[in-house]
Amino acid sequence: MIRVVIAEDQKMLRGALTALLKFETDIEVLAEVSDGQKAWEVIQRKQPDVCILDIEMPIINGLELADKIKKDRILHHCKIIIVTTFARPGYLQKAMDLQVDGYLLKDEPIDYLIESIRKVMNGERVISIDLAASLFMKEENPLSEREIEVLRLTKDGLTTSEISNTLFLTKGTVRNYLSSAIQKLEAESRQQAVNTAVEKGWL
Repeated sequence: MIRVVIAEDQKMLRGALTALLKFETDIEVLAEVSDGQKAWEVIQRKQPDVCILDIEMPIINGLELADKIKKDRILHHCKIIIVTTFARPGYLQKAMDLQVDGYLLKDEPIDYLIESIRKVMNGERVISIDLAASLFMKEENPLSEREIEVLRLTKDGLTTSEISNTLFLTKGTVRNYLSSAIQKLEAESRQQAVNTAVEKGWL
């Protein structure tokens, strides 16, 4: 029996996925949860064989959760399948760097997901065909770690002064990082830079 935990913040999709998987005689859904923190708690407690993780979950996103699982000395054996609505190369590259076992688009047929669960349990890696080409067109992230930090805080709604206090930088330094990020991303504003970085999966 393949023991599965599903972490997906969209209630309807999560419920439908759980219901469909329950028809499979070799798959048992141990739990279904709506955010990354709940997923982490239930994964630690139940130690599933396969974790199906949405990327854009509240509190802890799917990629952050995958990293935590991989680094845990007890849980690192769990197979990880990332599911996402977004064909963002940055997300895919992060997932590959984490050596996840599957990376699937949500519009794949349910049979494809079910077969993917079985394949990863047999040691195979599964990637949606529509995403495979992205691996050969890797776009390097031009942003420095500091620029990413500043853009991430901007995305969270912090002002220049608040970012300055949070990162213990002068306001001028924060503005310089923002200006540099805007230039690298060929954006016209900090918000547009944030949107571009999110779209490419760099935030």
